[in-house]
Amino acid sequence: MEAGCDEAGRGCLAGPVVAAAVILPPDFKNDLLKDSKKLTREQRLDLRVVIRNNAIAWATEMVSNDEIDKINILNASFLAMNRAIQKLKIVPDHLIIDGNRFRPQTGIPYTCIIKGDGRYFSIAAASVLAKTYRDEYMERIHNDYPSYEWNKNKGYGTRKHRQAIASYGLTKYHRRSFRLINQQMKIEF
Repeated sequence: MEAGCDEAGRGCLAGPVVAAAVILPPDFKNDLLKDSKKLTREQRLDLRVVIRNNAIAWATEMVSNDEIDKINILNASFLAMNRAIQKLKIVPDHLIIDGNRFRPQTGIPYTCIIKGDGRYFSIAAASVLAKTYRDEYMERIHNDYPSYEWNKNKGYGTRKHRQAIASYGLTKYHRRSFRLINQQMKIEF
């Protein structure tokens, strides 16, 4: 029994990084399920229901922006995945991790698979859960700080998000260890 693991929000300027671990039945198939970045919002939300209803076990966990600033985003991604794995109701025999590196906190054997979310249903399912749970979180905190448009950009460094940082400053949700605004000097002629 293997669990697929993936994360969402690694490259964002604000909010947590969220990871999911999913154990699917061996015969699980779904023609739509693939890397969450290649799906529409509606498709991801529909698939989330399918995944939760069909998975043998699933879990999501997050690492806050404050934790990210203390341990860096790579370690925070590993921590979020480990937290999700440890939260599973069933201990898997093997982990398949999306990406090229992982630092386990369990004794469970693992394999790292580059672009695994496009090759394995369990990793794609983890990708969908991580993305949808993180998106919902960002939409919720958008109400506290609407000028940053997290309901649209989900904390990624879009032009409007960077302009809001320059105009209004940082919020308690911003990752202070990230380069949040372009500090390149301009030469005026």
